[in-house]
Amino acid sequence: MPPHHRPRAALALSREAAEAVLEPPALAALAEVCDLAPPPVLDDLTTDRARGILAGTELLVTGWGCPPLTAQVLADAPRLRAIVHTAGSVRHHVTEACWERGIEVSSAAAANALPVAEYTVAMILLSGKRVLESARDYRAARARGDWLSTPRDTGNYRRTVGILSASLIGRRVIELLRPYDLPVLLHDPYVSDAEAAELGVTPVSLADLFARADVVSVHTPLLPATRGLVSRELLAAMRPDAVLINTARGAVVDQDALTDAVTEGRIRAILDVTDPEVLPPGHPLWDCGNALITPHLAGSQGNEWRRLAELAVDEARRWAAGDGFAHPVRRERLAYLA
Repeated sequence: MPPHHRPRAALALSREAAEAVLEPPALAALAEVCDLAPPPVLDDLTTDRARGILAGTELLVTGWGCPPLTAQVLADAPRLRAIVHTAGSVRHHVTEACWERGIEVSSAAAANALPVAEYTVAMILLSGKRVLESARDYRAARARGDWLSTPRDTGNYRRTVGILSASLIGRRVIELLRPYDLPVLLHDPYVSDAEAAELGVTPVSLADLFARADVVSVHTPLLPATRGLVSRELLAAMRPDAVLINTARGAVVDQDALTDAVTEGRIRAILDVTDPEVLPPGHPLWDCGNALITPHLAGSQGNEWRRLAELAVDEARRWAAGDGFAHPVRRERLAYLA
């Protein structure tokens, strides 16, 4: 790509996602570096209008709801050289045909990791102080209990945190936990002992992670090898009253086994994702006092979408200037990415 080339660009995502993520300032910034196709965005790549736009498109800015970029779609886009994704995973729309073409791909996964990590750290600290349970009991009793009789296992001093997977989010959680008196264990078979030392964590086996941690936070992408990774045996090995936090994907955890462990009162769970998502109306976890279920809100929402847009604009600017992506998605890393 020649330096300072103004590529012809198009937006391919759902109209709802475009309205949420790509506010007017972001669109104006994109238009400064690209010849941007006029609205509406492309949410169907098979129409005559879409094919006409794709025929000259060099850079495709994608987002939630982007249709798969199949070989046929790419045949209609002979000049397409790069994709900038305004969200995290590219698995839903970047197909093998894209990699075969040699199309460069960028993702805003690094930006989306930040609010997930912040949510996780908040939940680690809140669960250690048993804030939600205490607020519930306080509301029911309308009276303060004897704070000097607080159980010794309540609090965040030297509480052991287990991180499952040093993903982008997992690493950010580790970084954010450094100021606290919380020893951190890590299980990630792709992290060497030397790298673990640099991260400031203790590498352990999967079984040790669940047996030793007071709180286990799941940051493993959902891949064929990780489906059901958090098994009934691992959940049974957790310490009494330990906490499982899942902000990754529901299917990484054996949902039935987790339900049994939580409803029986053996462990607590903070679940931003479930399997299925959403749980059926009569599912026992809905009314279980040991479970906090949130509607997949840990990721970017509200004003945090601006961060995704800003990263995408920066990537488009870099690519147009011939500098390459700062946040590339590598084909050889796909087996380890969400």
